[in-house]
Amino acid sequence: MTTNGRRSGHLTDPHEDPAGVADVVGIGFGPANLSLAIAIEEMNASLPCQEWVTARFVETQSRFSWHDGMLLPRAEMQISFLKDLVLLRNPQSSYTFLNYLHEQGRLIDFVNLKSFFPTRREFHGYLDWVASRVGAPVEYGVTATSIDRVDGHFTVSLAAADGTRNTIMARNIALGLGTQAWLPDGVVPGRRVFHNHRLLHHLARLGPLRHKRFVVIGSGQSAAEVAAYLHDTYPDAEIHASFRRFGYTPSDNSPFANRIFDPESVDEFYTASPELKSRLLEYHWNTNYSAVDQALIDELYQREYDESVRGLRRLVIHRVTAVDDIREEDDGAFVTLRDLGDRGSIALAADAVVCATGFRARDVRALLGPSIDHSRSFDGNVPLVERDYRLRLPGTAGGIYLNGGVQHSHGLASSLLSNVSARSADILRAVTREPAAVQH
Repeated sequence: MTTNGRRSGHLTDPHEDPAGVADVVGIGFGPANLSLAIAIEEMNASLPCQEWVTARFVETQSRFSWHDGMLLPRAEMQISFLKDLVLLRNPQSSYTFLNYLHEQGRLIDFVNLKSFFPTRREFHGYLDWVASRVGAPVEYGVTATSIDRVDGHFTVSLAAADGTRNTIMARNIALGLGTQAWLPDGVVPGRRVFHNHRLLHHLARLGPLRHKRFVVIGSGQSAAEVAAYLHDTYPDAEIHASFRRFGYTPSDNSPFANRIFDPESVDEFYTASPELKSRLLEYHWNTNYSAVDQALIDELYQREYDESVRGLRRLVIHRVTAVDDIREEDDGAFVTLRDLGDRGSIALAADAVVCATGFRARDVRALLGPSIDHSRSFDGNVPLVERDYRLRLPGTAGGIYLNGGVQHSHGLASSLLSNVSARSADILRAVTREPAAVQH
């Protein structure tokens, strides 16, 4: 029996269900599904126990972690702390960033900073704190390998780090797969050639520098942060930055442009024509992608200028260039940068090449087993997604919800932390078949 879409019975853990079926199984336990876990917990707190929503989550990593390879000193978040995991959904939640600061004894000190933007390291501490407090069962070191349909339910096949395998059943699936690092075509990652999201881990294993030179590829915020960090950390090394543009481009964080990240803007974007969606993404791409905070641009320019005054150049900008070749050997990484104006090339021997080249959404189809007919669920490689984030699977009871990776249908906010709390509310309403809240 179900009530408002929820299984009845006194259940605090899906393992207690005689049928062994959870209402929601979350695959991935990054910020998106962490926010969903909080929303479920807070909903259950307001309901009779026989109407509780049961959930469990699985996460490939051995512990909670969120881009910990880029927790650089003084690197700040690019969204306000008010857009944390819960506040826009429930300002009274105990899981707000402000309550985290209170419990850590830093609330007044943070207020004195007069900033809306905590460091990335502090926000990671907040996320880790939330993950340790939330009550949903989470299995770390477990990878979902496929999703199938068996006897009217979803069945998720799991593989643990120790080689053991298992299956769990669910009425609904929440895919919080995050994104995957993207490297330029032909680039093979290794010890000396790697994506920036693992920067600190790779640098820790790099050892003594032979060439005293690093190459950073990319023009966005991460690329600029990496260049600045390497310039600070290795005072005897050259830092070469290569990008296709003429210079770093400032990010647009103006208040009118930032409205594209408002929860209400998701409706406007979702109902727009394909042509308008494309134009809006193009118009506002520099609110988040291939763009850098103005203060960091000014700082890097000042460093380059000061070095030109002293006649000792360590920060070298290669503008309007592309990577023709990257070759890794035991004693270094060898790079050829080509001028896009056909004005020649330059060969560099470096200790490491850092590719700050962005991320791509993961392909959901890699998880869908043969028992799930998804022939009408994709337009080419693009998933067809309902407004409530449900993958379009005609004739299938329950839902597979994409908790991220829906920028094409729901707008720029879907790839950021800005809207995770509102998206969690939308998904939970769909799972429980509750009507949307009326806004006054």
